[in-house]
Order: sequence, then structure tokens, then C-alpha cells
Amino acid sequence: MEKNNKQKSILSLKQTVKHIVPAVMTAIIATGLGFMALFTSPVPMIQDFGKMLTLGIVISFFAGLFILIPILFTRDHFFAKESKKGIKTGESSKSERLLEGLTKKVISLKWLVIFLALSTAVFGIWGDLKAGVETDVETFMPQDTQELKDIHKLRDILGTTDQVTIMYSTDNVLDKETINWTDRMTESISNEFPEVVVETKSIASVLEQTNDGKIPEDPEGIVNDMPEDQVKLLVNEGRTKGVITVGIKHLEASELKEFIGNLESYVEDEEQNGIDTTVTGKSVLDVEMVSSLTTGRHDMTLLGIGLVFIGLLAIYRHPVKAFIPLLPILFIVGWSGGIMYLFNISYTPLTATLGALIIGIGTEFTILIMERFYEERKKGFSGIEAILIANKKIGKAVLASGLSVIGGFSALLVSDFVILSNFGMMTLINVFFSLISTIIVMPAILVLLDRLVKTKTKAEKEVQTKTG
Repeated sequence: MEKNNKQKSILSLKQTVKHIVPAVMTAIIATGLGFMALFTSPVPMIQDFGKMLTLGIVISFFAGLFILIPILFTRDHFFAKESKKGIKTGESSKSERLLEGLTKKVISLKWLVIFLALSTAVFGIWGDLKAGVETDVETFMPQDTQELKDIHKLRDILGTTDQVTIMYSTDNVLDKETINWTDRMTESISNEFPEVVVETKSIASVLEQTNDGKIPEDPEGIVNDMPEDQVKLLVNEGRTKGVITVGIKHLEASELKEFIGNLESYVEDEEQNGIDTTVTGKSVLDVEMVSSLTTGRHDMTLLGIGLVFIGLLAIYRHPVKAFIPLLPILFIVGWSGGIMYLFNISYTPLTATLGALIIGIGTEFTILIMERFYEERKKGFSGIEAILIANKKIGKAVLASGLSVIGGFSALLVSDFVILSNFGMMTLINVFFSLISTIIVMPAILVLLDRLVKTKTKAEKEVQTKTG
């Protein structure tokens, strides 16, 4: 018995290395290509997120290959126990029988399954285009923190805690002509944007405060007598650059972006010969960052799908086989967008990366099912028989893997940061959709498209070899 168990463990090791490892490697390559779409983000932290995801799956693959497989082989080879009485070798487990029964039902209703998947995905994509985007950074924080309460209290007292800076440069910012322009701009901005601007300040307004509301005849002499620390806030030491600080009401990124655009146009129209202006400041950087994070999600998703398709096309050299694993992913992208729309969930800088995550996680599952399906087809089984075997055997592993991912991301749900808890919730939903599309939709797709992929059985290859 012991000798028989050792022989079985050696055979299992060979079969795993021969069949499972190449399939998993293909899935890892496709997953990595999906994550590579994150590298195109203009935001460094999203690029780093993509790099860490890609590095993580590579490490996981080699850990499984050189650590997990040897551990399993050692267990079966040296510590194998006899089978319990009453359990026959090769007997299906309860979960495998459930998966087999589910697959039979799916195959009998394959056209209905495809119709429902396609129609709900189309609705979801339509809803995704209308889904909102949350761009107010303060909403990402725990709402009961003292720091956030202090900001709100300070804003109530001062009227503003946000500001935009207009930087201007010329040969001498203290000459009379430039000072008059600065004074005019400082006052006109408040009048031009009364609903947004709370206060404005410049060297011209400070000079007026020290001279009964009028610009002095010798502004440079007065500035030289002022405290240097105060002067540095408004003009540089060489007197070639100055700033107009514009205190504004707290706005969401979309509203702030519109205001900044209008302010830039207004300042450009009011520019004077010899004076160059730039609208800048932390608020400008914040709105650009959030906009870059959220507006590029569709491009990242399409790029990820394109990269995975090209990669699979290079591996399989068959357009249909390269497209099959991606079709369920397209459904998931639509379903995810539909959930966002139906439950009025706004995209955040983190959930904007979900498209690439869906492609990465979902493609791994669908490729494993497809690889096993065509492996059984090569053995001579029909399409229906092959998918029943594939879903029964690999489906259990896919479910275990998916549930493990769900368990890991569930930790994010208890985060005090809204942005993290929302990301965790949507990731769980998308992993669940990945399982649904792999276990239910993928079998229907494989059976329907099987006629488009010519699969030679081992017997046919042997005959072709002999006759060739």
C-alpha cells in the first residue's frame, strides 16, 4: 500500500507540472497584463499599486511552484494515509456533484444564460457612464475625527480654509504700473467670482492698508521698511515675482476645476504687457490629481482588455481562444458599473482602478476553466462532457480561490476611512461576479463557441503523425 501511495504521489507531481503549471502560468501572464494598465495612470501612487499587484502575482506563482507543490508532494509521498473505509478512490465530493449538476442546468439553458448576462452587462455599461464621481477629499476621511471637525470649525470662523494662488512675474513687481495692475486684479477677482471668492490678498492690498486705502507714491520704499517675513509671503527677494492669494469656499473637485478654468481665462484676458501669470497652489494640484485618478478609468479598462487579448493571442495563436476568457470579464465590467449606478455609489480614486482589478482577477479564473476544457476535448470528450469535467474539477479550486480573495478584502470593510471601505465592498462584489461569470457564464460560452475552435484529439494527432 505504501509503495502504491508513493507511485501515485510521483504521478500526481508529474501531472501537475505537465498540465496545471502551464495553465496557471498563462493565467498569471494574462493577470499581469491586465494589471499593467495601471502603469499608464499619470498618478504615481496608482502606478505603484499596479507594480505591487504584478510583483505579488509573480511571487505567488513561484511560491506555489517551489514551496507549495514540494510540500504537497512530501505530504503524499512520505506521510500518506490509507483511505477511510467506505470512500472509494475517485469518488466525487459533494461540492463536485453540486458543480456538475449546476453545469448541466447551465448547458440546458445556455442561450438564456448568455442573453441575461449580455443584457444586464449592456445596462450596466450604460449606467456606468452615468455613475457619479466623488472628488471631495474630505469625504474619504473618517467623518467623526477631531481634525476634520476642527477644519469645519475653522472654516466657519474664517469663511475659508482653501486658497488658489496667482503668481505673476515681471522686471519689477513694485513699479507703479505693476502695482496698479496688481491692485486692480486683487479687487476685480472678488467682484468677478463673488459666490466662490471669500478674500484676496496681495502686496497692493497690504500697501493700501498702511496708507489709508491708497497706493503710496513710493511703494518700494515702504516695502523695504516692512518686516521681511511678511514681505516674503507676497513678493520674492529679487522683486521679480509676486503672488495674489485667493481664499475660496470649500468646493468639490469638479466645481473647483471649473472655477480654476474660469479664473485662468479671466487672468489671461486681464494680463498686461510684460507681466506673465500662472494660476497655481495646492488646490490646483489636488484637483488635477483627483481628476487624473477618476477620469481615466475607462481608458485603463480598455487598455487592460487589449493587452490581455494581445498576450493570449500570442500564446494561443487563435483569436477565438484569446477572446473567450475575456468575454465573461466584459460582462463583469458591465455588472460592476450597474451596481455603482443602481445603488448610487460614486467612484473614488481607488474604485476607479476596479476595471484593471476585474480583468486581472477574473481572467485568471476563466483561463483555468478554459484550459481544462480543451484538455478534456483533446482526450476525445465532446464539448458538453468536457465542460462538465472541467467545471467539476477546476470549479472547486476557483471557488476556493475566490472565497479566499473575498475573505482577504473583507478586512477593508471595517476601515474607518470611507474610501477604503467602499473599495473593499466593491472588490468583494466584483470577485463574487467573477465567480458567477466563471462557474455559470463561462460554460455556456465554451459550449457555444466550441465549434469555432478546432481541437485535435490525441488519437487524431497520432494518425496525422503516422501518415505525415
